[in-house]
Amino acid sequence: MKGFSFSVASLRAGFAAGVRAEDVAAEALARADACADPAIWISRVPHEDVLARARELDALPREQRARMPLFGVPIAIKDNIDLTGLPTTAACPEFSYSPKESAAVVQRLVEAGAIPMGKTNLDQFATGLVGTRSPHGAPRSVFNGDYISGGSSSGSAVAVAAGLVGFALGTDTAGSGRVPAAFNNIVGLKPTRGLLSTRGVVPACRSLDCVSIFALTAEDAQTVFEAAAVFDPADVYARARMPGTPPLPNAGFTFAVPRASDLQFFGDDEAARLFGEASERLEELGGRARWIDFSMFSEAAALLYDGPWVAERTAAVGGFIQKHEAAADPTVRGIVLGGGARSAVETFEAMYKLEALKRRMTTLFADIDFLVVPTAPTIYRVDEVMAEPVKLNSRLGTYTNFMNLLDMAGIAVPAGIGAKGLPFGITLAAPAFSEAKLIGLASAFAAAQGLAPGAPGRLVEDEGFIELAVVGAHMSGLPLNHELTSRGGMFVERTRTMPGYRFYALAGGPPFRPGLVRVASGGASIELEVWRLPRAAFGGFIAGVPQPLCIGTLDLASGRKVKGFLCEESGLDGAEEITALGGWRAYMARKLEKAS
Repeated sequence: MKGFSFSVASLRAGFAAGVRAEDVAAEALARADACADPAIWISRVPHEDVLARARELDALPREQRARMPLFGVPIAIKDNIDLTGLPTTAACPEFSYSPKESAAVVQRLVEAGAIPMGKTNLDQFATGLVGTRSPHGAPRSVFNGDYISGGSSSGSAVAVAAGLVGFALGTDTAGSGRVPAAFNNIVGLKPTRGLLSTRGVVPACRSLDCVSIFALTAEDAQTVFEAAAVFDPADVYARARMPGTPPLPNAGFTFAVPRASDLQFFGDDEAARLFGEASERLEELGGRARWIDFSMFSEAAALLYDGPWVAERTAAVGGFIQKHEAAADPTVRGIVLGGGARSAVETFEAMYKLEALKRRMTTLFADIDFLVVPTAPTIYRVDEVMAEPVKLNSRLGTYTNFMNLLDMAGIAVPAGIGAKGLPFGITLAAPAFSEAKLIGLASAFAAAQGLAPGAPGRLVEDEGFIELAVVGAHMSGLPLNHELTSRGGMFVERTRTMPGYRFYALAGGPPFRPGLVRVASGGASIELEVWRLPRAAFGGFIAGVPQPLCIGTLDLASGRKVKGFLCEESGLDGAEEITALGGWRAYMARKLEKAS
């Protein structure tokens, strides 16, 4: 089982081939024990209980196992959602209680065959989009430990991205099921309010709360959603599913994008670039872009924290915090208790305004199929958020806070890795009950994007792929990139080598080619991209690699080793050394500048 993907689809294939649930459970326990991020979990199911659950599943008749869509899949549960046998704390130890039964949504997933592994960390009382407001520490982005994981469902997202579980439950009131997905390169499905029961969930804003799903792929999210979306008559906010819609309109689709003057990235040029590329990719899939006035969504978003809905947080846990002020995170305490100052008059005025905004949204969606926005405008380091916890948290909700107020469904999907090696994501959104349509487009977008989900290097050779580092014309957008994509190659990350290489522009061309040479001294760190190729296609690719280039092993800045392009020293005759430029893109830009 070592190195095996925990995606739901991969596990189902493994079980069909004879893998046991106990084997998967044992591997999941080993991965959780070995994980370097101690802030992911608040509590874990005892090892023997996990293995006992797996053995029970293995003992079921084959026919019964086949009817369980989540048979043997290890899962994580945000610690504001009840799971029998473990306390619910909402990241506040003094608030802790022992539930008599699991939350309704958890029970549905267990009945479908899932194996709970434990309860995950969160911004206390699900109040925050940063993942730093917890006494249990701050989970970190799987791409760079200096950066936040996003919140409030921080631990759940990291557990999926790190390959510890097949999927995880979060909650989403203001973006908590989407922002952590973007910061960890995974999918985050925020269903229509009420389709997943919130009975057994510690409320944040009870009328707006959603249980959300973190998964590696849109298809996995759909499998979990189908198992969980069962009407719960005991939940007063539950809603029945509406008839399904086709995944994508037959005659293409129209998507709305905020006009340029409404887009905010707070100085993050890479996020702006990647969002533009994502819009272009949607057009390549048959979409027609329509630039819109985003003010209706911004006005709705402002109602969540600048309006009376914050009083719902006061209603949920304000009494506890008043009695136990020292137990609450200072920022959380200020937000929750601040809701007590809101008046009934303010509430009704805000409700009237919201209805007017809903009418404007209905008019907009008469002519479009989807709204497309950045999931978050940028990402911050942990120390930056700790220094300015309210201001930076507010920025992260720019494109998320409006969605539950306007009764929309949304799915966050990975949309690229920036030059600093950090992930970026977009969110596809549409009015309530549009899950099938959203998942369909998310799946098509992910296939076109070709980005391996989760942490860098999570997919290993045992899964049928080989990672390959490219330093020149095979990089994305350059002339030879098609030699990778035509063979099923998928982008993994943009990063750099360890210091210790010299870089050259070889003689000849076009196509112009670089030469990377390992040296004992005097070398530098060179920019590259890591791609993954199906093992079956790797031989055909390297057969076309011309001398003096060859495939060797490169040392990445992260410490990982991957196969990659190197150059024989005999091929350097007439070559220009370009080590000081740091990479092929910089060299090509200089070449273009000289030509003009």
